[in-house]
Amino acid sequence: MSLFLQQLRRFLPEALALASGMLLVLGFAPFGWFWLAPLAFAGFHHSLLNASPRAGFWRGWLFGIGLFGIGVFWIRISLNQFGNLDAWLAYLFTALFIAIMALYSGVVGWLVRRFSQINQPNWLMPLALLPLTYVLLEWIRGWLFTGFPWLNLGYTQLDGPLAGYAPIGGIYGVSLLTAFTGGLLWGVLNWRGRQRLIAASSIAALLLGGLGLQQIEWTQAIGAPFRASVVQANIPQELKWTPEAEEQIVQAYLELTREHFGSALIVWPETALPAFLHDIRAPLLTPLAARAQSEGAEIVLGLPVLNTETGQYYNGLVSIGSSEDLYTKRHLVPFGEFMPLHDWLAPLADVFAIPMADFSRGDSARPLLKVGAWQVGVSICYEDVFANEVAQALPEAQFLINVSNDAWFGDSFAPHQHLQMARFRALETGRFLLRATNTGISAIIDERGRVIADVPTFVRGGATATVQPRQGATPFVRVMRWLN
Repeated sequence: MSLFLQQLRRFLPEALALASGMLLVLGFAPFGWFWLAPLAFAGFHHSLLNASPRAGFWRGWLFGIGLFGIGVFWIRISLNQFGNLDAWLAYLFTALFIAIMALYSGVVGWLVRRFSQINQPNWLMPLALLPLTYVLLEWIRGWLFTGFPWLNLGYTQLDGPLAGYAPIGGIYGVSLLTAFTGGLLWGVLNWRGRQRLIAASSIAALLLGGLGLQQIEWTQAIGAPFRASVVQANIPQELKWTPEAEEQIVQAYLELTREHFGSALIVWPETALPAFLHDIRAPLLTPLAARAQSEGAEIVLGLPVLNTETGQYYNGLVSIGSSEDLYTKRHLVPFGEFMPLHDWLAPLADVFAIPMADFSRGDSARPLLKVGAWQVGVSICYEDVFANEVAQALPEAQFLINVSNDAWFGDSFAPHQHLQMARFRALETGRFLLRATNTGISAIIDERGRVIADVPTFVRGGATATVQPRQGATPFVRVMRWLN
């Protein structure tokens, strides 16, 4: 029995690494238990103690398996139900994707142990080496191969005290502080005497500092507040692109729009209309714009846009009412909206058979849309997870709009996680954000990242709230403007 226990103890660091990654998932939406994130990170640090670089890589990879294996397991839904893949193949591709994403934290574990020295101070690894390395790899994951900045550590703190630092340091700044807090927590649990007291005091100072920063108004109100609505028709993804459902879809959005006339702005979701702009302009959009103008409303809606000369088509967002403007999506989703390495991977397009999966990249210099008298920062679906790209609309944008279609991911964590990231963009930029989605979660979010009205998943309806246009720039936006 003692031999069995000895063998079992050999694998405790690996089990701790895996469990810490799984625990971290509870910090993200829909759970939002922000206080668990530093604890999970402290566990990750403990699993790396005394490891060789090779063992550090293995334990880091297991941490990533725990995090992504639960956190983004919803990818299988889009591959199986809407990507025309058999269940076993969808699970295989999802497992492969999770294994690849886990490599980032594997590299973190290798680097931390590679540069750890026997005689280094006991605070260096938990308070500097591990937090800095983890956030560096998180940043690289956010742009390498077009980027996948999902489940960034800082998002766990959206409803906690550390969120006060978001308008200053953005998502990566809050990730760094979360990892640093995890290191301090590990110190509280493992150090003695004066070191333990300093670690506990530092955690208290960070939390109090965050609470204090939350009292600051980083941006200022400009102009009169107005009534705005987001509408959600709850069209099943399997019907969205079928020709026989087109009339039903159009009527659903027209009915929802009529119900919300009285709002100065009504926002429809991404590709709400399954038809090209030039095909429906005369029969639908022109009379709708006239009706909106007579009601004193502006409408922003998503639809595909075809360049009839080149044959290229774009994922577009158009504003109609007193004037018209168009934005075309710039950051496309690999495999979902375009096929990377097309010459080599083109056969996969036939396997996935995803409708409208060959979009071209929009050429708008900045993500700005003229909506009536307002300048609006806009993003389409996945674009709002890239903080630097959203910030490009600032400081001109008076508020933000995101349109999305999370129906691809069914009843999973994904819509909740996506809303959490949208809320973080509002907090970083100090702007209201209106988010309209096909099947949920649609929401109106204030400049502090709080949801003030929403439509739950798989419900047909709308949400209405008073929106206050704002001006000015948070410190985070100023830095992004300088970097961009």
